[in-house]
Order: sequence, then structure tokens, then C-alpha cells
Amino acid sequence: MTMADRYQASDSMLVRAEQTIPLGSQTFSKSRTAFPAGASPLFAESGAGSRITDVDGNEYVDLVCALGAVTLGYCDRDVDAAVAQQLARGVTLSLSHRLEHEVAERLVELVPCAEKVRFGKNGSDATSAAVRLARAYTGRDIILVCGYHGWHDWYIGSTARSLGVPEAVRALTVSVPFGDLEAVQAALAENTGNVAALIMEPMVVEPPESGYLQQLKTLLHQNGSLLIFDEIVTGFRLAIAGAQELFEVTPDLACFGKGIANGHPLSAVLGRAEIMDLMEEIFVSGTFGGETLSLAAASAVIDKYTTQPVIETLAATGRSITAGVSELIDGANGTDFLRAAGRPEWSMFAIDVSNENLLWDLRTLYLQEMARNGVLTLGRHNVSYAFQERDIQQVLDAYARAIPLLVAAHERGSAAGFLECEPLRPLFTIR
Repeated sequence: MTMADRYQASDSMLVRAEQTIPLGSQTFSKSRTAFPAGASPLFAESGAGSRITDVDGNEYVDLVCALGAVTLGYCDRDVDAAVAQQLARGVTLSLSHRLEHEVAERLVELVPCAEKVRFGKNGSDATSAAVRLARAYTGRDIILVCGYHGWHDWYIGSTARSLGVPEAVRALTVSVPFGDLEAVQAALAENTGNVAALIMEPMVVEPPESGYLQQLKTLLHQNGSLLIFDEIVTGFRLAIAGAQELFEVTPDLACFGKGIANGHPLSAVLGRAEIMDLMEEIFVSGTFGGETLSLAAASAVIDKYTTQPVIETLAATGRSITAGVSELIDGANGTDFLRAAGRPEWSMFAIDVSNENLLWDLRTLYLQEMARNGVLTLGRHNVSYAFQERDIQQVLDAYARAIPLLVAAHERGSAAGFLECEPLRPLFTIR
């Protein structure tokens, strides 16, 4: 079966969707800018456990897991039961609901930096609220950023996707590389007395060097600036409380999302009470901030994480995949440009090629072949608690077929003849 036959319904649906939706999707990372049109699925029909089914009826082991938001697995029985029970009592009500403070109390118990909590719906809600808090608390304007933090002007203006962001706003954000303490020192010196905070992903591909996060916190505090951890990905994946728990560094504020409610729309900014109390002065408020279904889901997620070996299982599954992938790369003589990198709970398949066109040709070929062999991925191994041994084996079987093709294309210096679609090109560089 050709790719054109395999994805007929998906391709047809894209044509229809683009009549009313830019790119045919609400999310860049779920659109044809991320998945190669014609050689991978673009529309899902359903998800169950560790697997997702596309509109053409093809089933995949899902290493995307809703961009990392689904950590327990699709349709988790306990989460769904909690949501169904709350559904019978109302979704968005005219008064605050007890679930708001009950879930907040549980987060305060679990997260080292948390003394008070405010909920949102997307990660961008939480990071933007944290930035506004930092500016209000310090009376300063400049924000240092390290990693990906969402779509709002204060962050996206610092990337190549800055169209529509005023230059005056862009000038208030300074990007610094991960692991480079000197770059942070330079940015603080260049903006003496005007840096409100550094917001950062505390771990990206590789863990930080020993002492780096603590040194960063000390440096920022010496300059009167705050440290904000963007734990949208790392929370409820590396540990319940994320990188701050794992690396024992407590930030001033932290942002959680994704796995906090197993795919239900919920995020949170939490931190020191004296900073969080400024929520009474600044304006961060939304109709759906206290939406009860997502809070019920979060409560069920916390129950599961605190009573079952979720984190340990994510790590074990990830170790099996990364070890197997590394062995396959070595066996195919691909170690000069391929590697499995990162912590097992959030690892990635890295293609290290300096020629950008070849890099994206190879990345497209990788996505094409993994999908062909029943694995949905964007390059990261976002495993879920629902993964079974058969899922791990299917992932490794797909890699066993894809890696030799990547090695052959790399040796040839071109993926021409291997690709059944137009190659992807980068949206923008974030990490």
C-alpha cells in the first residue's frame, strides 16, 4: 500500500479543514508543519491506552501522547470516572468550586516551591501569569528566557515567529542558552537593575550540569531577579514536582501543565506566597479557570501518581526504548549522526546533521517510516503509564526498519528516492 492509499481520508480531511481553519489545525505541532502531509496521519479518530487511531483506521503506538500531555494513557479508567462523576454536577459554575482549593492544597503539599496556586487552561496561561507576577513583584521589565514558553507576545517575540509582535515588546525579552551561566551574567550586566526574572525549562535534552541550577538561582537573587521554572513538560514526567524535585532546586515560581490532568485542559502557576499574593493586584482572570472537569481529572491524576509507580514505570519504559534504539543505531553504523538522547522519561531520537536541508529531509523520512510501521512520533519518546511490552517492541521494530534507511540516505547525502512526500522545513528553533 502506498502512502497515498494509506492516508486518503486524512489528506481529504486536510483539504476540507483548511477551508475554515488556518493550517487545518488549532495547534502548529499537530499540523502539516509538524507531520509530513501525504506520508503520515494528520487527523485522529480516537485514543485508548498507549495507542491512537487515525481517520483512515490505522493504529499507532503513540510516542507523541498529545504533545506530552497524556502521561497515564488515553481514556484512563480512574481519570475518566472522576470526570464523569463531576460532569453530573456541573462543568463551569457561577461560583468557585471546592475542587479549586482542594487541588491547590494537594499541589502545595507536593511541589517544593508552592505556597499558593492559580489555575489556567494552557501552558501559555501559566507562563504569562508568572512573567506578569515577576514584573509586578520586582518592578522591572526585562525577562530572560531559556527554552519554549508559549505563544504570547512576551515570549514568541523573541523567536523567528515574531510577526505581529510590536518591537517595543520584543525588546523586553532576552534569550539565553541553556547551561551557559556566563550568558546569563552578561544579560544581567547589560540590563542592570531591570531584569525581573529568568524563565527556563530546567531540563531540555540532557540534565543540567551539577550545581548549574543552584548557581543560576544564586546569581539571579544577587541581582534582585526571580527564577521561574517552566515545568509544563517536566512536571508529572521526570517527577511529580518535576525538575525542582529531581534536582533539588526550588524556584521562586513554577508553571505546570500537560500531565497535570492527563490531557484535560489545565495549567497552574504556583510559588511563594508573597509573590503569588500579587494576584490580588494584577489581573489574571478567566471564565474557565475553575472549570471542574479538568480539576477532577487533576485530582484523580494526583491520586494515581501518589499511590502507583507511575514515575518509575515511565522511566523503565523509556530506558527500554532508548537502550534498544541505541543498539539499533550501533548495529546500522549510524552512530556518527544518530543517537538516543535525554532522560528516559523524556528522551529523543536525535539526528545530528549540520546541513539543514539534509537534516529536514532525514527528519521527514524518519517520521514517514515510523508512521508506516505503526508508530506516531515527532522525535521525542513521550511514553505513558499505559505502555506495555508489546508497545515497546513495536517501537523498536519500527526503528529497526527506519534506521537503515536513514543511514543509507545520509551516506547518499540525500533522501531523494526514499521520501514519498515533500520534506518538512523548520517552524522555528526553540531549544
